[in-house]
Amino acid sequence: MRISVSSDMDEPVARALVSELRGRGHDVLVYGALRPGTDAQWAVCSEAAARDVADGTSGQAVVCCWTGTGASIAANKVPGVRAALCTDAYTADGARRWNDANVLALSLRLTSEPLLKEILDAWFGADVSPDAEDRRNIAHLADLDAGRPS
Repeated sequence: MRISVSSDMDEPVARALVSELRGRGHDVLVYGALRPGTDAQWAVCSEAAARDVADGTSGQAVVCCWTGTGASIAANKVPGVRAALCTDAYTADGARRWNDANVLALSLRLTSEPLLKEILDAWFGADVSPDAEDRRNIAHLADLDAGRPS
């Protein structure tokens, strides 16, 4: 799968993320501090990675900033993106399973390399829930993106 990755800082965990994704066989597109010559501001590089998901260039994205909150907020401004800030494997599993999240947001401050691997295992290991209630919630998010009233 093609995965877009952005980080506003060239931190060891961001480099480990790219290496880990490539090691898992993914085609990785990088933005921000990981790609010299592109804007490394968290709002800009997170938007770029999220837009790749929204337009189908990438199947998913991982966006990073110091706390993960700014990257998550910026990604979620892109219609069609469901970004989830995950600080542990359980949250990553739930974000994929119940929320059909298509963008993973990570904190560069909180995420160690071993924790990164656990989060990625959970993220990629979870199947999206077929439950009708979960599907209705995701459909409601699509309505919100499209500006349709509830």
